[in-house]
Amino acid sequence: MLLLASVVAFGSYSLNPVNAKTLTAAVETRDAKQVKTITIKGSDAMQFDLKEIKVKAGQKVKLTLTHSGKLAKAAMGHNWVLLKPGVDVAAFGSKAAAARETDYIPKSEEGSILAHTKLVGGGESDTIEFTAPKKGKYTFICSFPGHYALMKGDFIVE
Repeated sequence: MLLLASVVAFGSYSLNPVNAKTLTAAVETRDAKQVKTITIKGSDAMQFDLKEIKVKAGQKVKLTLTHSGKLAKAAMGHNWVLLKPGVDVAAFGSKAAAARETDYIPKSEEGSILAHTKLVGGGESDTIEFTAPKKGKYTFICSFPGHYALMKGDFIVE
């Protein structure tokens, strides 16, 4: 009886395809407007604690890189670099290794980078904010010499 009264009092609502598309678009818009906060750690063992990060296209991203180790930046520095699709990671890593004066972010390759943190040493952290790119699968790495082979992962934009 209560259910019948509710239907009579408030009417029934059916989710037709047009309403479903509108609802889906509204949810996607809301998700894209919410800030995605990510903390990723790099260790003295040359590893990120995350191998995959998922965000929504157009979403604001607040990413904090924390160096959980104890070694100094000069010996075991870490950064987080998000590369554009199609970038040859090994070639980028080779150029980065020669870019000590710019914390291993090669000026010649700035067009290959979507976002990056500063280089940090043991116990340090850096936070950046950026807008997630279009849908796709991107690669993130640490560009400190030799680290890109182990310190990498997928940045998936849905």
